[in-house]
Amino acid sequence: MTSKKKMASEIKIKTKNNKAILVDYPDNLTLIGKGRSAFVFKISGENKVIKLFFPQFSHLAKQEAEIYDALADIPYFPKCYESGKNYIVEDFIEGKTMFQCLVEGVNITERMVQDVDTAIQSARSKGLNPSDIHLRNIIVTPGDGIKLIDVARFRQSKDCMRWRDLKKAFYFYYQKPHFPKRWAPVLLDLIGAVYKKGWLAFLLGKNQNINLLQK
Repeated sequence: MTSKKKMASEIKIKTKNNKAILVDYPDNLTLIGKGRSAFVFKISGENKVIKLFFPQFSHLAKQEAEIYDALADIPYFPKCYESGKNYIVEDFIEGKTMFQCLVEGVNITERMVQDVDTAIQSARSKGLNPSDIHLRNIIVTPGDGIKLIDVARFRQSKDCMRWRDLKKAFYFYYQKPHFPKRWAPVLLDLIGAVYKKGWLAFLLGKNQNINLLQK
């Protein structure tokens, strides 16, 4: 058993009402994130993380590891080092998500948007279909570079509009001089919830369907 596999096996999760609840984890791990399908832990003394999938999403570990392998030569994605039945080990990416940038008022530049475009096109050149790209999956590194994380859905067949909507919002709204550059998290989450219900398109008109914040 590898040391990372042992760490993963010592993370205890229980499920209640179809929701994953973190019960316990080793002292050499620090919880740094929770998404729709996994907990993410920083490994002490290493620039790596363990992403442990919830029981109902454990099958995504193998899928995401395979996708990261396909993306290995593209610098816009983290490297995957190891995977198991319900976990992967990948690079720890220092920086802020674009969601955090909006919360803290950190400027999002056109170059960053262009870099995300380049990352997506590079992934498509590998036969993948980049999907589920939203503000919490795009990290701005300290040098204003871009990294995309959470690629498990890059093989889905449906056409995902999220990134196109984000670009539309950036060019038609965010770049305007008087458009607010700092947003309260609760307001961002509310906008995301409204969009998820399908109401935002109705309020803004079908030609201004902006998927800014959906998780």
